[in-house]
This record gives sequence, C-alpha cells and structure tokens, in this order.
Amino acid sequence: MPLFIKNLHPKSMAKFCNILGVTIVCTVVLFTSINSFAANVKGPAPDFTLASKEGGNVRLQEQLGNVVLINFWASWCGPCREELPYLEELQQEYADLGFTILAVNVDEDPSKADILLNEIAVSFPVLFDVNDDVSKLYDVQAMPTTVIVDRDGNQRLLHKGYKSGDEVKYKQAVKALLRE
Repeated sequence: MPLFIKNLHPKSMAKFCNILGVTIVCTVVLFTSINSFAANVKGPAPDFTLASKEGGNVRLQEQLGNVVLINFWASWCGPCREELPYLEELQQEYADLGFTILAVNVDEDPSKADILLNEIAVSFPVLFDVNDDVSKLYDVQAMPTTVIVDRDGNQRLLHKGYKSGDEVKYKQAVKALLRE
C-alpha cells in the first residue's frame, strides 16, 4: 500500500475510498456506454446518394416503402468484422418482407473494403463514403454505427458501437417496423 494511504486519518481514508469507488463505477459505466449505445430517435433520415460496390449510385430516398438498416463500418474495425455476418443473416431473413441493409463503408480507400468483403460475403448493397460526407450528415462518431429507418423515411433507432448480442436489438426493431 502506498505510504500516503497508510498515513491517512481514518475519516480521510473513508473519504478517499468513497471517491475511489465512485471513480471506478463512473469509469465502468463510461466504457460500457462507449462500447455500445442505442437510442430511439424520430425524424426524417437525411437523404444521400453514394457510389455502390456493384457500380452506379444508390439513393436512400429510393428505399421509401422499405425498412432500411444503414450500417456505417470500416475495414479496420474489429467489431464491424464481427457484426457483418449477423447483418447478412438479417438481410436474408427479412429481404422478402420489404427490408434492406445499406452498408456504408467509410474507408478512404475502397479497395480495403473489397479485401474484407472477399472474406465476408454480403448480399446487400455496399456503398462508399470516401469523403465522410454521409458520415458527417449522420454525425457518426463510433464504428460501427447503425441507423434503422422506417418505411416512411424516418430514423427510428440509432445504435453506436457493437458488442455480441446487439444484433438481437436490430432484429427486434426491424420486426416491429415491418409490422407497422
């Protein structure tokens, strides 16, 4: 035990322990919330048009009538790599019901995304936001970030980060919006 702690008066020691305990709790809460944060949001999803991996452009507004999951990801992001196969499962399960995923890659060099996509195949559109224009429009501050948009073009869920099990939240939100 450090000397300064050994020499503390018992009341000072109790105060020190209380402060230390509060600091530890706050730190745990902070890091837990950084890893994954979800919020219900409401309001129109900002429209955008981005180049697609398949060629041509994809515009969000063209998806009106569908439930859309927009996933911002990067090839260097470990949680993004973990999440992509779950997104593919979600796409396969609900595509016939009016659901689609738009995977917005934020790498400056799209070839990095191609390398990852050779390892993890996906059937949904992969779009390239090389200048971060759409990421800024959606105020993306964490990788990955997921936004779920309802059939009317309104944002309904914002989810920052990814940890195992978050895909269950996506599935619940998608199922609920498909029923609306």
